Amino acid sequence: MFAVSAVRISPEDPLSGLELGERAEPGADAPLPPGWTTVRVKAASLNHHDLWTLKGVGITDKQLPMVLGCDAAGIDEDGNEVVVHSVIGGLGTDEPRSILTEKYDGTFAEKVAVPRWNLLPKPKELSFEEACCLPTAWLTAYRMLFTNSGVRPGGTILVQGAGGGVATALVVLGKAAGYRMWVTSRDAAKGERAVALGADRAFASGERLPERVDSVMETVGAATWSHSVRSLKAGGSVVISGATSGSNPPAGELTRIFFQEMRVVGSTMGDKDELAGLLALCANSGVRPVIDTVLPLDRAREGFARMAEGDQFGKIVFTV
Repeated sequence: MFAVSAVRISPEDPLSGLELGERAEPGADAPLPPGWTTVRVKAASLNHHDLWTLKGVGITDKQLPMVLGCDAAGIDEDGNEVVVHSVIGGLGTDEPRSILTEKYDGTFAEKVAVPRWNLLPKPKELSFEEACCLPTAWLTAYRMLFTNSGVRPGGTILVQGAGGGVATALVVLGKAAGYRMWVTSRDAAKGERAVALGADRAFASGERLPERVDSVMETVGAATWSHSVRSLKAGGSVVISGATSGSNPPAGELTRIFFQEMRVVGSTMGDKDELAGLLALCANSGVRPVIDTVLPLDRAREGFARMAEGDQFGKIVFTV
């Protein structure tokens, strides 16, 4: 089968380790584990996680080659249209929690193998391209907003770094739920696009806000950390799901955090029930993922390059 794989690790030139070509189908070399099945992939979306894998984050040379891709929508062995929940194992199982591409081959292929438990019905209201955007970036945003922020609808939420998949998901989902959504960006054009999506206001990165917010959605990390904490009301929350600019900010802001009783909440992905809720929300409300680019899988290198350059606004999707 045709697949997109990581074959080398290079922090300096991650795309040099990307290989497009033939790989054995799941189950060809060894039987699938009990309870596992295959899905014929129709569409899969790109995440920063895939770029970090090529840089050697969360993976070693011993695990290569590894088919990349966390997210997919496709057709199961019984002919059902399904969405793949990409977290394998975890609570209630003997399997340590991992995400596809960390231990098991991912979704950038004609077929992917996963436990049957990881499959959810694809709502008929969503296309394969739309549905495949949800299990990582959009599920991460859903959990950040509705499980971990502690903010009721009507509150003000700041999203650091407009443009990425999680950031655009936060804007769209937050607006649909009745939050006042503010965003920051180094790129004024991306800020304007976020406003067009539903953000109430856009600010330059680091700009002083007209008032403090109830919660900050933080995916950028070191570059925006101080601004996030200083933008927050006493008792508010910073919800962290990533650190694309680095994980060691120049100042921890610990005095401000404890004196003003702020909450710092880590947030990773989401569980299967939350993904089911997200799918239902999109199907019933008309909310749709923001898609930047759709490319056939054999042009995946173009999609990776676009993400590496920071040019995208929304999700990059590969069709199979």
